[in-house]
Amino acid sequence: MESQNQLEVSNSEQHKKGTNFFKTCFNGINSLTGIGILSMPYAISQGGWLSFILLLLFAMIFWYTGLLLQRCMNKNSLIKSYPDIGEVAFGYRGRVLIATFIYVELFLVAVELLILEGDNLEKLFPNMNFKIGGLRIVGKSGFVLLAALVILPTTWLRSLEVLAYVSLGGVVVSIILIGCIVWVGEVDGVGFDERGHLVNWEGLPTAMSLFAFCYCAHAVMPTLINSMNDRSQFSKVLIVCFVSSTVIYGTIAVLGYMIFGDYLMSEITLNLPSKKISTKVAVYTTVINPFTKYGVLTTPIANAIEEKWLLCKRKPIAIFVRTTILVGAVLVALFMPFFAYIMAFIGASFSVTISMLFPCICYLKMNKTARQFGLEFIIIIIILVIGTFIGILGTYVSIKHIANHL
Repeated sequence: MESQNQLEVSNSEQHKKGTNFFKTCFNGINSLTGIGILSMPYAISQGGWLSFILLLLFAMIFWYTGLLLQRCMNKNSLIKSYPDIGEVAFGYRGRVLIATFIYVELFLVAVELLILEGDNLEKLFPNMNFKIGGLRIVGKSGFVLLAALVILPTTWLRSLEVLAYVSLGGVVVSIILIGCIVWVGEVDGVGFDERGHLVNWEGLPTAMSLFAFCYCAHAVMPTLINSMNDRSQFSKVLIVCFVSSTVIYGTIAVLGYMIFGDYLMSEITLNLPSKKISTKVAVYTTVINPFTKYGVLTTPIANAIEEKWLLCKRKPIAIFVRTTILVGAVLVALFMPFFAYIMAFIGASFSVTISMLFPCICYLKMNKTARQFGLEFIIIIIILVIGTFIGILGTYVSIKHIANHL
């Protein structure tokens, strides 16, 4: 989701000559490796070592549903975006439903970025308080507000071309983070001695929801397909992207769990030793990244509002709309500052729906032969059953955790 808008920026230019196989692979990997990487060790700690099998299973399922989206696009050359698929399959209501899920997910990911900023800035500067007038704001809440003030001007930029320079951010952060964790375990002497648990049944729903969040990049896939100079190669692109992202996720999950075991916090950066240089590099990198992504993330929501009410085309009102979106995200981040549980809720409620259920349902609707009993039909039905089960159970568990911590 974090790379969707960056890809849309350059889409018109790419149509002139199209992006090649390798550039499309990079864009796909960038879209798959987002902030979810920070919670991968925590996800494994919640489910135990056997939950690693679920990570691989999710990678295969989400890869297959990506193929289904490609087949849906091949049915109609006018399809340019994910909501277009919903409209071709189910009419205007289908378009509205899919668009709504995408925009709500974008907003909640924006909330996650603010929570991430608050958590990591508090680790860098513990026991810091803020005074605004006569109001005293303690620790994390103050950092959330401070981060929002710094981010605010970037949300006023109406041209996504100005924001597209951050396309390398996700991959760079992933590489730096993995390097810092290896350094902490090997050079800083923390070690890789934790054995952990084989399986933790109680934590499996949370683990599955986090896995779903990490592999949710399907909203960007139609844009990736349209940008290619040879659309027939997209199936190979999917293989490269999902294998690469799974290696990245699996590496940081295994390393983190071997170092910190069951003592893992919701973000791996919060477990790193406070005074080590490697920790400061990891945390600073993590802190900087959301600043560069936030404007790109919330622009589609603002654009959708502006397109609905033409009055918002005026610059002052457009600034008001974008500021209001940020204020709403700040309020949610302050009242529900639970990074992993919010991520699990997004994964179970929205990522599963967008990346597992909608591709299958739209494909069955648009392809009559797929509704005939056979291997493909059985696979799709199994994915629908698994997705529905994870969605219901994961949403219930994540909401329960959030409620217990309020």
